Amino acid sequence: MAPSRLPESVVKLGWISFFTDVASEMVYPVVPLFLTAALGAPVVVIGAIEGVAEAIVSVMKGLSGWHCDRMGKRVPYIKWGYGLGAASKPLMALAVSWPMVFVARAVDRLGKGLRTTARDALIADSVDASRGGRAYGFHRMMDTSGAIVGVLIALALLALLPGQYRLIFLLAALPGAAAVLLTFKIREANTGTSTATDACSQSIRPQAAPGSRPWSGLPAVYWKTLGLLVVFAFANSSDALLLLRAKNLGLSDVQTILGYTLFNIVYAASAYPLGALSDRFGRWGMVISGWTLYAAVYFGFALADMSAVWWLFPLYGLFMGLTEGVGRALIRDTIPEEKKGTAMGIFHMSIGLTMLAGSVTAGLLWDVVGPKAPFVLGGSVALAAAVLAIFLLPRPAQGRRA
Repeated sequence: MAPSRLPESVVKLGWISFFTDVASEMVYPVVPLFLTAALGAPVVVIGAIEGVAEAIVSVMKGLSGWHCDRMGKRVPYIKWGYGLGAASKPLMALAVSWPMVFVARAVDRLGKGLRTTARDALIADSVDASRGGRAYGFHRMMDTSGAIVGVLIALALLALLPGQYRLIFLLAALPGAAAVLLTFKIREANTGTSTATDACSQSIRPQAAPGSRPWSGLPAVYWKTLGLLVVFAFANSSDALLLLRAKNLGLSDVQTILGYTLFNIVYAASAYPLGALSDRFGRWGMVISGWTLYAAVYFGFALADMSAVWWLFPLYGLFMGLTEGVGRALIRDTIPEEKKGTAMGIFHMSIGLTMLAGSVTAGLLWDVVGPKAPFVLGGSVALAAAVLAIFLLPRPAQGRRA
């Protein structure tokens, strides 16, 4: 099925994410360079900033998912979330110390926390489980295509204006503003309970029972699937460490971001077709393959010389294509209609908080033990997650999708 045959709301959300990631990826690979070169921050601060930022986004994803189920709406969270993300870019340009970078990242992550669960829930509202791989794969493809454009813009600006990090942050506000404008074209999905005419004022889907615990009613297969994904999340520390490792191995700023661009190209090219294949042939096989590939890539970064970076980054992109959209579809397979936002929120919150622990641990290992240590840890935990998944696959989901 071609992406054009996906629901209109899924396609629009894809374009919104495209422009948002143009803005975000103009900034993201530059931030660790800005922190270390311009502001003199140690590596552990980078791990802490990224980890705490992810903690903020993770908690907000959980709260916003539960709340958008209670309200029966997704769109207001999407609008506010993308708006805050766009506002964070000029804040970054004003930073004169690393705590100010933290504030700007916190604003950005607050926005991401508001929008991500509501967006994924709106995609779940718009397609049934049999098309989840296509829908989430298409979204990851658009998201990452925006990342490629953003990284290429950052690469060009760094080459033309070396060290002018603040200017890049200011220019990144422009595609962010385009994404915000597009959010006003999004409408709630009609799940069959009523007809929506005003997306921001009308409830259109089953709502959670008042007074019930947010996590009540979620099936055992959901919790088992989530548990396996959380084990792997500890291995999945901030991508900023990959950029720093590339620099540590001798690459220049431009070469480092070019390697990161290769990662994004492979990710964008693989996300949609692999998501569609997971609808037909099963999700868990792809996820386990992706985790095994991740382990190989991280061991490679631990043992690599400078030349190896050029094939490690593309393999990392393939790992993302195998797991990111497919992981969301795995969760989509297990959740009841009235709990989509809550279930997606718990998923995102659990993954993010675990990644916080992983990012801070990795940063400390880099500073205390050495640059190889966080990659050895990440590869080892990823292999352990793959082995656990082989023996503990959630059988009901496996019966439907694997």
